[in-house]
Amino acid sequence: MRWQFMAALMGIALLVLLVQDIPLSNYLRQVETDRLVTSLERDAFVLAGRSEETLETPASSATAPTEAAALTAAARGYRDSGGARVVIVNADGVAVVTSDDDQSIVGDSYASRPEIMGALGGQITSGHRYSDTLQIDLLYVTVPIVNGQDIVGAVRLTFPEQVVTDAVTRQISVLGLVALTTVVLAGIVGFIFSATVTRRLKVLQHTTERLADGDLDARADERAGAPEIRSLSVSFNRMATRLETLIEQQRTFAADASHQLRTPLTALRLRLERARELLENDAGTGIAGSAPDTGPGPGSAGAAEAAAIERLAAAEAEADRLGSIIEGLLVLSRTESSTAPVVECDVARVARERVEHWQPLAQELGLGIRYEGPDHATVCAIATAPEQIIDNYVDNALSASTSRSIDAGPEREIVVRVASLSPGWRVSVLDDGPGLSDEDCARAFDRFWRADSDAPGAASGNGLGLAIVAQLARASRAAVRLERRREGGLEASVTFDAGVHSAGP
Repeated sequence: MRWQFMAALMGIALLVLLVQDIPLSNYLRQVETDRLVTSLERDAFVLAGRSEETLETPASSATAPTEAAALTAAARGYRDSGGARVVIVNADGVAVVTSDDDQSIVGDSYASRPEIMGALGGQITSGHRYSDTLQIDLLYVTVPIVNGQDIVGAVRLTFPEQVVTDAVTRQISVLGLVALTTVVLAGIVGFIFSATVTRRLKVLQHTTERLADGDLDARADERAGAPEIRSLSVSFNRMATRLETLIEQQRTFAADASHQLRTPLTALRLRLERARELLENDAGTGIAGSAPDTGPGPGSAGAAEAAAIERLAAAEAEADRLGSIIEGLLVLSRTESSTAPVVECDVARVARERVEHWQPLAQELGLGIRYEGPDHATVCAIATAPEQIIDNYVDNALSASTSRSIDAGPEREIVVRVASLSPGWRVSVLDDGPGLSDEDCARAFDRFWRADSDAPGAASGNGLGLAIVAQLARASRAAVRLERRREGGLEASVTFDAGVHSAGP
């Protein structure tokens, strides 16, 4: 915005100057021409006055050569002082005096020149013409030499038109310098003004980014900047306050809901466990005793008790699943509202520790699990994100791998791999389970999404684990992904930005 505003202001200033200076330059040219013509006319009349007495003196007079020499000297002096060429003709149009050092043209007839004939007719003429002799454009002035009522000759002064052009060019150059200075000043003013505006906008942008990153206390300064900026700051603060209120209400609701739901769920689970234990004890007593079965058919009481125990066990499982969903939603809510800062951590060390943690369970399930990667890999993430993400990935990998047919081979294993991926590090968990389709891989991070329970390798769960992973990754400015492996199974990965002290592989 700063540069665009500055360029726009400079463009407007330049346009105004062009509209003003182009007519002004033409006016200056005309003024300079008129000034020079007026000066030449004045000088021509002066020379005409001095030539009158010379032209009146007969050529046979003894003083004629002296007067002609004096007039020639005056013409040359005028030429040397101003640069104009002087030609003085008599009433017949014959040159009697010139300012040229070469006097060979004295005696030549100028009667064919329109300006000479006009002056001999009593007219004062001026204009432009091209000189074939000098090969330049000339500005000329011709005046008659009058003696009483008679015209005894004419004086013509010619001046190179380039002199006028040079004078106008010098003035236009000054105007151009002024115009350039004006444009530069306009650019400086535009830069300063736009910098003032953009500085406030950048401060507001920084405040907006803080709010977007979870800092609900971020507020804009309502007292600084232009009225429009202050109005925008007021609107932003009103929005931020409203947003903070809504989020606090959400957090309060989540906390209240957790307390309100945990207590009846725990009581319900305990009651179900107690009822199942009582049924099991009653069934055991009935089997061990000698009392005859009084039911309608053999073993009917035992079958009913077994069915009731089975239903109570299923109810307990559903209660456990409901409790797991509630815990998952609470974790997800806390993660979304978290304002934890991004810090540096050694994801290679975390990955090795998680492999060691899951090793006993993997062995019980008949699976191998190993770490593959460098000794150190520093990444930027919120403090617990790498650990929770790896745990979720490994848990899903164990569920998927154990659901695969035993015919898949004895060398089933899970690999936790840390690899360099400029400019960061990728942590991948690779399993050899049945895998998922590309469509399922794309949807796996949605909340409550679960693979078809009838499909091979469908894992149990509440559909919140990978949603939590995705949220932790977003909070850590990382990217998550699920991909099918060519050899079968899935690669679940997360890519973190590298830390400042990141080590190479």
